[in-house]
Amino acid sequence: MPRWLVRRLGWGNTEGLAFVAQAVLFGMAFSSPSPRVWLGVFVAAALINLVAWLIALGWRRAIVDTPTSRIASAAQGYVELIGAARPLPDTPLFSPFTLLPCLWYSFSVERRRNGKWQPAEQGQSETPFLLDDGSGRCEVDPLGAHILTTHKEVRTQGDERHTERLLLNGDRLYALGDFVSYSGARVPLDRRIDIGNLLAEWKLDGADLQARFDLDRSGDIDTAEWQLARQAAEREVERRHQEIRNQPTWHRLQKPRVSKPYLIANYPPEKLGRRYAWIAAAHLGLLLGCLFGIAWALHATG
Repeated sequence: MPRWLVRRLGWGNTEGLAFVAQAVLFGMAFSSPSPRVWLGVFVAAALINLVAWLIALGWRRAIVDTPTSRIASAAQGYVELIGAARPLPDTPLFSPFTLLPCLWYSFSVERRRNGKWQPAEQGQSETPFLLDDGSGRCEVDPLGAHILTTHKEVRTQGDERHTERLLLNGDRLYALGDFVSYSGARVPLDRRIDIGNLLAEWKLDGADLQARFDLDRSGDIDTAEWQLARQAAEREVERRHQEIRNQPTWHRLQKPRVSKPYLIANYPPEKLGRRYAWIAAAHLGLLLGCLFGIAWALHATG
């Protein structure tokens, strides 16, 4: 199964993409009585349903098979987390239409033309937020995640319809993604390079360098004075390195580097598992129907 096809038909943006694609295909076929056209449509739809069925099974397997980790003891890599949604400090976020305080939002705007609603604009926030499971806190990056939420608001104003989906402070979140921990103790530091860089930085401000280290006021920094400057740079680098080492451990959940589900939802995992089981069953049923359609079209063209 080609990876580009999996990415194109996957649920990174919408679970309904495969169904919409098939609706378009069959809409085209209904305008033509040719069995050859129907054969091509049934073959294309069968491939779409095959890939979508495999994707849905993969998402369900990830939800069911990935054990829940605790933030304080989670291993680095792909994990499942469950906890309360919290905002990051000093990162207020408000939904664009209802102006509700939230942690994440997506919106879409549709305009009525010729009696039909047509998409006009859409977008979503990219501000990170926190997941707190009692053992610790983890920053969650919504970029690239498939987000499911029960908070949905639809408002119609004249010929425009606005739809908002939100995650709110206190929501109980389920999350699947790559867990990465950052700690000052793990930051790679090079004392020699940092001292050289600091001295080069000081050289750029010659007046300040002379004011600090030209002790005999000769207008030049001699060897002994340069040695004092170097010792001062060593002390400053040691202080900076110690500050970095003392930084507390910081956790982050982000989109996996490999093609694994990145899912954030305020649904319980049991409901999510059933959701993708039903989606897989729907695509399997459509796949079988397409296979019967292929057999019919082959018979009609023969």
